[in-house]
Amino acid sequence: MGINLGDVFPDFKADTTKGEISFHEFLGDSWGILFSHPADYTPVCTTELGEVNKLTKEFEKRNVKPIALSCDPVASHKGWIADIQDFSKSSGDWGYPIIADEKRELAIKFGMLDPEEKDKAGMPLTARAVFIIGPDKKLKLSLLYPASTGRNFDEVLRVLDSLQLTAYKKVATPVNWQQGGNCMVLPSVTPDDAKTLFPEHYVQDLPSGKQYMRFTPQPK
Repeated sequence: MGINLGDVFPDFKADTTKGEISFHEFLGDSWGILFSHPADYTPVCTTELGEVNKLTKEFEKRNVKPIALSCDPVASHKGWIADIQDFSKSSGDWGYPIIADEKRELAIKFGMLDPEEKDKAGMPLTARAVFIIGPDKKLKLSLLYPASTGRNFDEVLRVLDSLQLTAYKKVATPVNWQQGGNCMVLPSVTPDDAKTLFPEHYVQDLPSGKQYMRFTPQPK
């Protein structure tokens, strides 16, 4: 099943390290990040899930709920958490649930499987998928990494900042944009409206004479 940007992300029920959840109910009015990993007790996954746990407060600041998924059972997830916390030098309550998708129903439904990565029984494992879902339950971003490449969660935070800003302000974020940096006025905003909405904006002169490179300080 393909899920396109702007589609409502399907609701589902699943067993997790924090009990059974209904996905939409779990999200509530928050943004969400559903991310999969190939397997428990594996090196790259240990670094990734540890990093997400350390970023719990950053996600909370942005009203974002992370939730992980692999094809391992809940008991395996819970045992592995101790290793992750030891490696990442963290302690206390684990910051987010991990879904047990043992029958691979969700992995198949959401196109998460990596045909090159298989378990001991020859069954395909989940790739490193990332889905960002908005409070309206619609898919805002999807990424898919192979098992060999760990994700950059600083980039995930940067993308979240951009998605949340551009969801409510008539701007786009340029290449390598960071929180607080200049933004670009959307082409759909007329010159007159741009003067009202973005009084500090300026236009970059170009050889074509076309005035489409319009920059503005990040809106508050």
